[in-house]
This record gives sequence, structure tokens and C-alpha cells, in this order.
Amino acid sequence: MWQRSSSCTVSLCAGLNIPAFACGSFASAGSTMNGQNCCKDRHNCGPTKILPANHNPVAAAVTSHRHQIVGKNRGEESLTKSGRAFSSTAPQINNKTYLWARYNEMKRLVHDLIPPGVCNLLNPSTIYANNEVNLEEVDIYGFDYDYTLALYSSALDEMIYNKAREFLVQHYKYPEEISKYDYIPNFAARGLHYDIQKGLLMKIDAFHYIQLGTVYRGLKPVPDDEVMKLYGGSNHVPLHQVSGFYGKGPKMKQFMDVFSIPEMTLLAAANDYFISNDIEYDPEHLYKDVSDAIGMVHIKGYMYKWIMQDLEKYILRGDETYAVLHRLASQGKKLFLITNSPFSFVDKGMKYMVGKEWRDFFDVVIVQADKPHFFNDCIKPFRRLDSNGDLQWDRIKTLEKGQIYKQGNLVDFLKLTGWRGSKVFYFGDHLYSDLADLMLRHGWRTGAIVPELEMETKVVNTEQYAQGLTWLQALTGLLERMQVLHQHSSCLGYKNIYPDKFTKNLFNPHFGSIFRTCHNPTYFSRRLCRFSDLYMASISCLLNYDLSYTFYPRRTPLQHEAPLWMDQLCTGCMKTPFLEEMAHIR
Repeated sequence: MWQRSSSCTVSLCAGLNIPAFACGSFASAGSTMNGQNCCKDRHNCGPTKILPANHNPVAAAVTSHRHQIVGKNRGEESLTKSGRAFSSTAPQINNKTYLWARYNEMKRLVHDLIPPGVCNLLNPSTIYANNEVNLEEVDIYGFDYDYTLALYSSALDEMIYNKAREFLVQHYKYPEEISKYDYIPNFAARGLHYDIQKGLLMKIDAFHYIQLGTVYRGLKPVPDDEVMKLYGGSNHVPLHQVSGFYGKGPKMKQFMDVFSIPEMTLLAAANDYFISNDIEYDPEHLYKDVSDAIGMVHIKGYMYKWIMQDLEKYILRGDETYAVLHRLASQGKKLFLITNSPFSFVDKGMKYMVGKEWRDFFDVVIVQADKPHFFNDCIKPFRRLDSNGDLQWDRIKTLEKGQIYKQGNLVDFLKLTGWRGSKVFYFGDHLYSDLADLMLRHGWRTGAIVPELEMETKVVNTEQYAQGLTWLQALTGLLERMQVLHQHSSCLGYKNIYPDKFTKNLFNPHFGSIFRTCHNPTYFSRRLCRFSDLYMASISCLLNYDLSYTFYPRRTPLQHEAPLWMDQLCTGCMKTPFLEEMAHIR
């Protein structure tokens, strides 16, 4: 229930007191510093009026605001801006004093707006929808293996880093001193871009702008002004340089899978060594050598050996994988596996998680598929493996349950199975290699596995984040509104008071959240929304939903659909400059 009182204070919902100037009156010309003259006719708001229970506060706020605009005395003092005339009777006050008063009052207001219990609202096991999906229409479920069916401990990252660093020194003859650079947990984050020619690691947003403050040369941040100079006076990177369809342009590489974390860290460490010791080197050669060294860890089978030797240490939550597969199979769903990993490795991991008869769950099993080429060309034929993992020479005319197949291609897969369109749902962790072709070219349903969601959800559920995000929204609106009313709004010191660094540090002190820059979604987030119908922290999230459940994407307001966002509510519901003139035109 809303109340209007002589003190011009609005009571919003659960007893939250919002000064009237924060909800519209200071946007009007007749406001004073103490907020008493909050009405256009320069009278107090009048006695308390109790509104009926079915009163719509949003409609009332809009109506009240519209009254403030239209009811303006056009004969008041006239000011001119950009050829438009508008009026004001506001007393002449020091701009800086006025703006800081509004700033401090807004900060107090935001603190009061966060009700108890607003945190811990997000469940890390939630499945998020980018597109409407009715599971009742899905008959076939497909899975990648690494970081989809099998989730790995972060201890694996350090092992990969150490072995690749060893290759770099011993095989590629890099200076021995690089061996002194130990692995730095949580330095890098998935979805970052690497400028191959400049040797810079950075975060780029959905509009191809570099997020200043997240550019690193080696292990040290690059000052914003230097970043601008390096990119021709702008922090925008042209489309053709940012990324091709699979995440690699001529000058940039985007790291999209979880295995890329140690690669980014080793690149940063090696760059840092050369820079710190003032040794001239070619960043392009370094990128290629580090990439090859990381590849050798996989090609030579080191990673597979470590995991198979200590399954309990490296594989997480295998019982949940069993529960998902058992539930799907018991309800008559067909299952298939397409992975780039070799059969011996998959077999040992699946026996550990699911049991010796794990293949009974799957109608088709394909290993060493060579994705993304499996999905986008039809060159390699399927080959069958025997029980020992040895290749067979017979032509593949059908894909049989209980058999193991190697390589192949999606065209033959579709012909042999007849599984097409939205009745097929495939889950994977790599947006490009696993999901992009299936979503865009074949109409399969796709689910992205994003393990980072679990940690980021914990951060979002903290009171620190709730306060920081609400304040960020409110301050954005305040700055936007004040620049219209006062040309000297810069006296607030935008860079000094804007708290985007605070929210960034809650996630990763170097690069922030993998999903968002200060204002915009990240490039990773943009691809996530484009290539996946659903996304979740792990496939075990499926256990929380009935197999006839329909996922609906939230109708998040577009910019023109959101008249009462927090920033506008707190700064007068007037995002548009000269809204008064527009009201008269209508």
C-alpha cells in the first residue's frame, strides 16, 4: 500500500520509506533541497490519504508523474537548450552541492531498499532458459563426455599447466627461469580473448568493446590510456578480428572451454617472464608454442593417464551422472554419446561413475569424433571398435546398441539413426565445438554445461552483491538524469564513484564475471544465449525437473519496455530528456 503524507514520503511495500524527490519530485522544477515543495503548485502534498488495497502503485506513480509534467506552468522562467525552451522555478544553488546531496540521499535509499531475505534466492541447481523448451517433445538425449558427463576437479588444471610448462622449457627450449612461475589458481576465466600479435589477455563485451581494467600483458594490468593507444584511440575491436565462427579470428583467439584455463595462465606467465626481464620476443611465436605444449599434454595422453590413475581425486559427482542416465533410460528416452576422448579413457571413467554395464544406457556411443568437424563436414566415415578398442574394417550400415564407433560425421549419423530436429537434445560444455552447428544448422535442442554458474550463483546470493548491484543501477540512473538537469554533473567524478570495480572483484579480481562486463553482457554470454536453448551448472540439474516440464525464457524487459526500472524509479521515472515537451506533442 502506498501512502502520501505531508512530509512527502512514499511508503513502498514492506515499510520502505522513499523520499518523494527520489520518486519524481526532484526531477520536477519546483523541488527544493529539503524536498518539502514536492508538488508543481508549490504546495505541500496535503494530508495523509489511505489508498484502497487494489490500488496499482505503478500506475499511480506514472499518473502522478504525468501530472507533474503536463501541469507545468509554461510561463515560468525559460531556459534554452539545443533550440528547445523549457521552464524552471528551482532556486539557484551550487551544482556540486546539489548533486552530492542527491548522491548521498540515493545511497541511503538504496541501502533501505534491500529487504531482509532478498539474498539466497537463486538455487545453483536451476536450469536457465534462453528459448522455450518442452521436454515432453524430446525423445533423444545426447551428451559430450568431458565436463558434461564427467566433471573434473580444479586440481587437474595445475597438472596440465605444470606439464605444458615442462614441454615449453624442455621441448621448445624456452628459458629455464619460466619453470619458476607456479600455477596461479583463479587468475584466468573462461571466455576471455587473447590478442595473438600484442600478447594481451582481455575481456570483450557483446558489442566487441574491450572492458577497460581487464586487459593484462603478462601478469600485470595494462593502463586504460595505453589500451586505447594500442587499438587506435578506441577500445572497440572490429568483428573480423574478434572471432570467426569457431572462436578464432586472424588476430584474436577466444578461449571457450574449461581446459583452456591453464593455457591462458601459462601464456600470461611466459609473457610476464620476457617483459620483466626486458627480453625481446615474438608474441605470435609464444602463442603457438604454448598452444602446442598444451596440446601435447592431451595428445600424448598425460591428462588421460592422471585421471585414470586417480579417478576419485579428479572426477566429481559421478553418482549424479548415474542418476541422470538411469532416470532418462527408465522413462524410455534414447541416449547417445559423442565425445572427442578415446574409448579406453571414457570406458574407465564411465565404469567408475555409472558401473560396468554403462553401455546398456546408450543406444549409440561415438569416441574420438573430432568435433567440431564431426558436425560440419562428411569426410570421415564411421569405424567400429572391438571390445579391446581395436579398429575393425567392416562397412558401417547401422549404428547398433552395445557397439563402439570412432570418428564419423553428422550427415551419416542422421541417415543411420533418423534422429532429427527438436526431438533431439544434446548437452556439451564447448559452445562452438559442441553446440553451435547443432543449433544453427540442424535444429537440435542444445544445453550448455557451465560449471562456473555454481560459484557465480553463490556470489549473486550474497548481501554484498545485492547491495552493490542495486546501487550500481540506481547510480547509473542518477548520473543519466543529472546530466540533463545540470551540465556540470561531471563534478560528481564519474570514475571515482562508479562501483563497477566492486562488483567485478566479487567474482574474479582480474576479469570479473564470465557473463557480464560493467553494463553489457560479455562476448561469452552473447554466444551462450545464441547457441544454447538451456544452460546449467551440470547435467545433474535435470534431476530437479519432470521430463514433461516446459522451460520458458524470462521476458526480460527490453530497454524500451522498462519504464520503471530501479534507476528510473529512484530518479524520477524520466530517462528521456525533454520528456515534458514530448508529452505536450502527444
